Amino acid sequence: MSDCPTETATTWLSKADLRPTRQRVALAELLVGDGRHRHVTAESLFEAAHDTGAAVSLATVYNTLRAFCAAGLMQEVTVNGSKSYFDTNTHDHPHFYWEDEGHLSDAPSEQLRISGLPQAPKGAEIVSVDVVIRLRRV
Repeated sequence: MSDCPTETATTWLSKADLRPTRQRVALAELLVGDGRHRHVTAESLFEAAHDTGAAVSLATVYNTLRAFCAAGLMQEVTVNGSKSYFDTNTHDHPHFYWEDEGHLSDAPSEQLRISGLPQAPKGAEIVSVDVVIRLRRV
């Protein structure tokens, strides 16, 4: 990745053939501009964009995150059936959900062992398995 957040963001978008609109580049800079992976909610990304002076609406943030997911640049991780986090790391990996703090972090993949899955119902196939381990500080 480049040392320039705008160049990094533009390259990231071009990998998925997404047009680098002003809003997409601004949000991509926040997501991958420093080359690190992130877990964000639409609301947290909207706040970060607002803090940097980017002129984007919350609806634009939601639409852009969905477009990034559809293009394979991010994955959506749903917690509690309704709260969505968006992860820039698209490789299969488990997550910790910190219930007390309401945030998501990566869990070590090498420590996860799944010895078997139930057979898919007739006429269906297993597409993926999402692992979210809920934590509470003691």
